[in-house]
Amino acid sequence: MKFDLFLNKIHQAATIELPGILSHQKMMPAKRELLLQNIDFKTVKPKVASVMMLFYPKNETTYLALIKRNSFGVHSSQIAFPGGKFEIQDSNNQQTALRETEEEIGVLATNIEVICAFTETYIPPSNFIVYPFLGVCTHEINFIIQEDEVAGMVEIPLEMLLNDKSIIATKMDTSYAKFVNVPAFQFNDQIVWGATAMIMSELKDVLKMVF
Repeated sequence: MKFDLFLNKIHQAATIELPGILSHQKMMPAKRELLLQNIDFKTVKPKVASVMMLFYPKNETTYLALIKRNSFGVHSSQIAFPGGKFEIQDSNNQQTALRETEEEIGVLATNIEVICAFTETYIPPSNFIVYPFLGVCTHEINFIIQEDEVAGMVEIPLEMLLNDKSIIATKMDTSYAKFVNVPAFQFNDQIVWGATAMIMSELKDVLKMVF
């Protein structure tokens, strides 16, 4: 999709009622829904994080920025949105998403227009509630990655995200079972699953209502 067309319509996303859990369920790993129903959040006291779903132009075409995590930690080597945990200096969750995006991939917070917030989702393995935000940078980006956390960039054309053929079933090791079928997005040789895929599912559903 041409970026000028994207810019002309993307603000409509802020006027749409979010589908929330209905979108998340499409990409939810087996047993995740039952697990979420049985969680007492007052007991587990989840940590808070935010991510940025950042669109930008590349050769006049609309792209979405994803990162590949480094090979350590709970979400080792997974494809994700740039973002991270809430810090005491952050005034709100949106500020967390902007700060972490600047730190991880070098896009200045002042160069990102935040369009709207999306539905938060809980990640049991790491005990985080993640708050997603839709953002736009209006110029091409020279990414500067934070190498201790980010292994590389994964740049996805908008058409690829909106294509239903990008959704597959694949085998993954989850926090509760080994080598089980999970729904996922496949973009060329990159697989996106778990919480990122759940958030991406709502993003896709909203964008399909806009475009």
